[in-house]
Amino acid sequence: MIAFVSVGLLGLLALSIPVGIVLFLLGFGIDTFFSGFPLTRGLGNMVWSSSNSATLIAIPFFVLLGEILVRSGVATRTYAALDRWVSWLPGGLVHANVATATMFSATSGSSVATAATVATVAMPQAEKLGYDPKLFSGAIAAGGTLGIMIPPSINLIVYGFLTQSSIPQLFLAGLVPGVLLALSFMAVTAIICLIRPDMGGVRRLFPFAKMLRALIDLIPIIILFGLIVGSIYRGWATPTEAASVGVAGALVIALVFGGVSWNMITESLLGTVKITSMIMLIVIGASFLNFTLASAGLGRELTEFMTGLGLTPLKTILVVVVLYIVLGFFIETLSLMVVTIPIIVPLVVAQGYDVIWFGILMIVLIEMALITPPVGLNLYVVQGARKSGNLNEVMLGALPYCLTMLAMAFLLIAFPSLALFLPDALN
Repeated sequence: MIAFVSVGLLGLLALSIPVGIVLFLLGFGIDTFFSGFPLTRGLGNMVWSSSNSATLIAIPFFVLLGEILVRSGVATRTYAALDRWVSWLPGGLVHANVATATMFSATSGSSVATAATVATVAMPQAEKLGYDPKLFSGAIAAGGTLGIMIPPSINLIVYGFLTQSSIPQLFLAGLVPGVLLALSFMAVTAIICLIRPDMGGVRRLFPFAKMLRALIDLIPIIILFGLIVGSIYRGWATPTEAASVGVAGALVIALVFGGVSWNMITESLLGTVKITSMIMLIVIGASFLNFTLASAGLGRELTEFMTGLGLTPLKTILVVVVLYIVLGFFIETLSLMVVTIPIIVPLVVAQGYDVIWFGILMIVLIEMALITPPVGLNLYVVQGARKSGNLNEVMLGALPYCLTMLAMAFLLIAFPSLALFLPDALN
């Protein structure tokens, strides 16, 4: 059965069949060949129960929030403000790419949307100021990955839904590793540009008065982040309610900055419908596949297989890390999560690992998938925003940041408290 699922998944994806449809087809295949019961008779109830969840309502709200911020011009102001504060570092404007991506990650919840926003704003500056195109574009692609780590994260919401774990605790657990990863990206950028100054472009120092004035353009994003995350941890709102509050806050911010129009609202709503429909098809398909896998006994089969290998818990988790790195080359991130969670998470928890901690480790490994070819979505998003060059330049530029993520994964394994410190402290 393991071979059937693996070969079937890769084969159907290679045929360019949409991921949500692939998940349903695999479920039908398992029902036909491996189950003694007619599992498809439960399809209607499975589709209803998997989509009839208040938790999932947060997804379209967070998508809409990001769409409003992107289309209202808030991104441009945020980028210009951070340019004033970080362009004096070795690497100059490259740090603004990472810093802007970090701030938008704290509101949008989507890595691809974050990468697209920063790339659209930053790329004209790279060509004008003579930055190395590889490093500059690679930093944007890597910075965009923070969208699924720093709360509020759509992927963490999906993980919490599928594992029945606490989404507020997942948000807390992702905060410290997310910020550390952003700082690590900036440190790697500075080291590269100290070794190769020609890659870093022009370092610019602005008058302190201008830097202080620029802080005004950062206030809206900071307020929005505090509004969303603060309302959750003060107990004023659930993640779903906080998402709706965030949308209202984003509309007020857009109105203050003069970016609200009928056309902007229409485009934001259409973009939200498209993205949410794609996500929900994947979630529902994954729920049906999970149901057929559990009913056919794949979880028990895999557990027995891993137990038979006689691996220690540490060796087991290292095997899981390698598995996610390899699968990340071929499978889109959200799809990779929903396909593997029902198989891997019970196995990892049975070895004594914390389900919240593993969620953060999984997100780091999935972030790597966003910037590794051939399916690294952020690579294509950034390349699409460039007016020249080829995809190989973006891939090479993202490589140092990919290695940084791998180092963060091993840090999480060695020091689980990096992810668990905040949830434990606030519990």
